[in-house]
Amino acid sequence: MALDTVEAIRQLQDRSSAKRRSAAKRLRKLGDSYAGPALLEALKNEVRNSRTWETQYQMTMALGTCGSPSDLPYLQDLVLQRETLHAVHTAGGDAIVRLSYMEHSHTETIRWCLNTGNETLVGGALQAVAMLRLALDQETVTDVLDFVEDRSPQEGIYFWPTVAAAGWTGQRVHQFLTSGVSSPRSDVAEAATNSLAGDYGAYRPL
Repeated sequence: MALDTVEAIRQLQDRSSAKRRSAAKRLRKLGDSYAGPALLEALKNEVRNSRTWETQYQMTMALGTCGSPSDLPYLQDLVLQRETLHAVHTAGGDAIVRLSYMEHSHTETIRWCLNTGNETLVGGALQAVAMLRLALDQETVTDVLDFVEDRSPQEGIYFWPTVAAAGWTGQRVHQFLTSGVSSPRSDVAEAATNSLAGDYGAYRPL
């Protein structure tokens, strides 16, 4: 039987990293704001252990669905720390956009992520943009595409903005997607083909 919110919160304190990770994944799916404070405290403890990157990733992603905008300062500080693991940068970008979207400040947050120059963080942020199907203003879209197209087409950072572009408009977007159809990466080529047809696809982050 699947854990309910209370049981999953309790399991966040289990000695087993696998069980803590399982609890975080369950809470991420439930999206219950009641679990937000417990997830924040669990994540603060978890990031002290560099060996539990998968658990840290799931806790951060869960905070994005269960937390509140008040958690943003902690997450922003966390992703700026040099010792923070790459997996947490990805999940942090996703969670930061999701929580900022709750107070309609996601555009500023996306710019903040871009300004860090951290490709992993930006990739996570664009993952959330795609999953939330956010239709960004033209200026923000231009900034995103400038950031992405400054990288090699071989890099994975092209994937999520290509998915997200299914809901974007403008000549620059059309050129980006048309180029993406010929991408050396099969996942990007598939996403570009879908997005040109206005189809977000059925992609799901880990």
